[in-house]
Amino acid sequence: MHGPTQLFTVIALVSLPTVMYGGYALMGVMRDRKLTEHQRAMFRAGHAHAGVLLVLALVALQILSRTTLSDTTLWVTCFLLLWGILAQSGGFFVHLIPGRGKVGGRVTSVGAVLLAAATLLTAYGVAFP
Repeated sequence: MHGPTQLFTVIALVSLPTVMYGGYALMGVMRDRKLTEHQRAMFRAGHAHAGVLLVLALVALQILSRTTLSDTTLWVTCFLLLWGILAQSGGFFVHLIPGRGKVGGRVTSVGAVLLAAATLLTAYGVAFP
């Protein structure tokens, strides 16, 4: 592993403790009952998506490191993964802000599109070595 896949693997691994801390924070929020039920659901969804998508990214990065895609394509795919994860999970956290539900939905949708593009580029790298 080298170049962008190595760098983004490190970024994903370093990001995992932040998601772990988010789980700890979520427990405190649930215990203190400071958020509405809708806000708790969005916090829970954002946290869950962040964790699952980071693990997905680690798998995708391992696959990418074994392809013959150009360095430029690897950089693009890695950035799509990173920004896709941030947008997909971050959109749920935007939902926590009163009156920002539509913006949160759009951010989450953009994240889904970015992640789909990254996944398709990874599949292309596997299908056409």
